[in-house]
Amino acid sequence: MSKRRIVITGIGAVTPVGKNVADMWQSIKQGKSGIAPITLFDASNCSVKIAAEIKDFKPEEHGIDPKEARRMARFTQFLVGAANEAVKDAGLSREQLAEDTTGIVAGNGLSGMDVLDETYNKYIEGGKRRVSPLAMPELIPNEACANVSIALGITGLAHTVCTACASGTDAIGVALDSIRSGRLDVCLAGGSESGITEYSIKSFAGMHALTDKFNDDPEKASRPFDKDRSGFVMGEGGAVMVLEELEHAKARGAKIYAELAGYGASADAYHITSPRPGGETCAKAMSRALKDAGIAPTDVDYYNAHGTSTHLNDITETEMLKIVLGEHAYKIKVSSTKSMTGHCVGAAGVIEAIISTLAIRDSFYPATLNLDNPDEGCDLDYVPKVGVEGNIDVAVSASLGFGGHNGVVVIKKFNG
Repeated sequence: MSKRRIVITGIGAVTPVGKNVADMWQSIKQGKSGIAPITLFDASNCSVKIAAEIKDFKPEEHGIDPKEARRMARFTQFLVGAANEAVKDAGLSREQLAEDTTGIVAGNGLSGMDVLDETYNKYIEGGKRRVSPLAMPELIPNEACANVSIALGITGLAHTVCTACASGTDAIGVALDSIRSGRLDVCLAGGSESGITEYSIKSFAGMHALTDKFNDDPEKASRPFDKDRSGFVMGEGGAVMVLEELEHAKARGAKIYAELAGYGASADAYHITSPRPGGETCAKAMSRALKDAGIAPTDVDYYNAHGTSTHLNDITETEMLKIVLGEHAYKIKVSSTKSMTGHCVGAAGVIEAIISTLAIRDSFYPATLNLDNPDEGCDLDYVPKVGVEGNIDVAVSASLGFGGHNGVVVIKKFNG
């Protein structure tokens, strides 16, 4: 029995380089960075003073009622805003969203850190007498997905995935499998994050995961595969893809961006924050994704890297590509768009899958900014500094999360 084919019919994004898909993609093509000094809190006593924030975010501009927005954490607002854009882009009606065969799967890694920071500080300052009754409903991980379900009337299913930095990519995979199984015909796949708070920044800085070397030159801070890389830059955002069974999409005359051809996952079983050296376990995820898609390694054109700008990730990911692709690894183009967006954690996988989809549509390979001096072990074509035009039939996007969670999706040009 042949697999049901899944296509991408709508996209939405709220990111540090654009608060909608069109603006985000324009920034990516132009190589614009969204990294700047932190403004969401007073970072004067933090060793890390930069992040990739979403500036001037106004929920009402993204279809969210201001009264409802006050009951949502920031990561929830981002997901609801992105979902509204994606659903509109897909041309889905309220009646279609309410069908039993429509669902949503969304990922996040840190959930409502802003709510945790604010409510706990008030709890301490108030003598530990009272906690806001909205604290838990706002900060728990499932609330972003739940609020999209409520706002759009989605009753088929609403699942939350929490696999750290791989959450968004894994959400796409779970959504893909839900449609292939026949349980759903349409599924929103999303991710969101809002981890730019004093508590989380100090925690990540304490484990030396964030760079503190470029506080005076923020746009140079995220430099994947460069020998002077010194850690990732925290980002935030939300993104949603509308995934749809092919015949269902055709029947309603939906526009089709690309085909979501495959998904693969693996676990390092090694360390709570560090990837397993050598790239062999994350290579399993990519090999499984290609097998699931029925794509030969030599057919891959573009790889959107996890590319966090940390010493361990970038070398491990390069080794992974050589394991899976062999000599073909030197023939493809690889880039890390985190050099522009920062690391949006739970939102990253979906943001980067959307970027990969648009790269296929527009025959454009995004750049890796700040790649001035490639590390000795990073010897592939990372599209340094400036994006280039070129046909892309098959794109692979990967997320390698804390705890050893590895997720990979394969997206290909739709050919009917």
